Amino acid sequence: MSQERLTVRKIKEILRLKWECQLSERVISRSCRVSRSSVGEYVRRAEAAGLTWPLPEELGDDQLYELLFPKAQQPSPKAAYVPDWQYIHLELRKKGVTLRLLWTEYLEKHPHGYGYSQFCQLYRDWAGKIQTTMRLNHKAGEKLFVDYAGQTMPVIDPSTGEVRETQIFVAVLGASSYTYAEAQWHQDLPNWTGGHMRAFAFFGGVTEVVVPDNLKVGVSHPCRYDPEINQTYQEMAEHYHVAVVPARVAHPRDKSKAEVGVQNVERWILARLRHQKFFGLAELNKAIRELLEVLNNRQMEHLGKSRRELFEKVDQPALRPLPATPYEFALWKKAKVSIDYHVEYDGVFYSVPCHLYPAEVMIRATEKSIEIFSNGKRVSFHPRSHHQGSHSTIQEHMPSDHRFYGEWSPERFIHWAEKIGSYTAQIVRLELGGRQHPEQAYRACMGILGFARKFTPGRLESACHYALANEIHSYRGIKNILTNHLDQIAAQEDVSQPSLLQPHANIRGKDYYN
Repeated sequence: MSQERLTVRKIKEILRLKWECQLSERVISRSCRVSRSSVGEYVRRAEAAGLTWPLPEELGDDQLYELLFPKAQQPSPKAAYVPDWQYIHLELRKKGVTLRLLWTEYLEKHPHGYGYSQFCQLYRDWAGKIQTTMRLNHKAGEKLFVDYAGQTMPVIDPSTGEVRETQIFVAVLGASSYTYAEAQWHQDLPNWTGGHMRAFAFFGGVTEVVVPDNLKVGVSHPCRYDPEINQTYQEMAEHYHVAVVPARVAHPRDKSKAEVGVQNVERWILARLRHQKFFGLAELNKAIRELLEVLNNRQMEHLGKSRRELFEKVDQPALRPLPATPYEFALWKKAKVSIDYHVEYDGVFYSVPCHLYPAEVMIRATEKSIEIFSNGKRVSFHPRSHHQGSHSTIQEHMPSDHRFYGEWSPERFIHWAEKIGSYTAQIVRLELGGRQHPEQAYRACMGILGFARKFTPGRLESACHYALANEIHSYRGIKNILTNHLDQIAAQEDVSQPSLLQPHANIRGKDYYN
């Protein structure tokens, strides 16, 4: 017996128990093994059809079923008034455009056209036939999806023959699928932000939102609810006035545009370049750019338009203008202000106002400058130096009496060193006198005097004796002497041996201090 007949039999039993036996819906639900809501639904449908108990004898099961579940009247096709669904689909991607607005505009041209519900249903039927990924109605100019391709491209070093694999950066606009791609040496922060900047320049504008995957280079701490964006990446986003909204972890549909874009780049660009040999990154990127034009001009079968056509019609008018100047790449680093009121970055020491000791500050480093921030406020600016070990000191940052709040002074370091021994005191004097400002030597002096705890005061005094005899007075030099036990070896011999260092213009000899 068909499932429909079984259903009708059960409906009749429900109506009998309700109208003849006057049972509650809960009891009928248990008796007929159907949900309580279904019982109520069948009773309401029977009442709406004007049925009573007992049912008319001439009413067959088919007629009863049709009374309870009448077939929806299929709209007769109106060929002359059928909307252009492709136009509707594209218009919906524009900000503020809704189906109701488009239906209103449709009725203005065709007053006897479809009703709103029918219009919406016919559109959904049409949209259901196109690719799943295209049903994500991204608004024009709203989102840019970025990611790296899983596939790499080899580049040969012409001088050595070494083969290096390059990383492929891909950016795809949400509404038009207009695509940008480039080869990079590494998936690091300079390349990551640089890829975004070049993509924005390629599109000639900026979207409202950038959607990256949870790559470590861009997202410091992935989290479904509150991901932490890398500070440099965040600063770049602020410069371009875009919001960074990482794709949620384990939600592939959040980044489906990027995945499809990567797939297209791999199939239509990288695969076509597989037999070519490249001897430089610029050469590879030139070939990628040429095939990128082909990809963007290629017609998409499901929409009958190319990515470029959609871009020019949908995304391009909605993009925000580029800023007047491109973003200047900067790295951020935490640092602690030392006793000499300097912080170290890349082997160079930069001053901050002395009252900040011993606070933590943030260093912002660009190719040309160093900025130092305390509690979000810039407290120091220096031209960037690349001379390792050098100091960049601003006069206003120094204490007025060349003493650090009366707590630290050259005399205090010398007094501390004299407790260990005369040779140690002499080394500290040389270190303090060899700097433009005594405070610049405080860090080194603390390091030297700290060896007394690690190696004992006796060994430090012996090492300083050995160092003076060999015209050495730096922190690193004394550390090497202690680490390599040169002080203990020299103790068994005559310490006043000839210098172990060859004369050099950049090394001060003993006569310098006379």
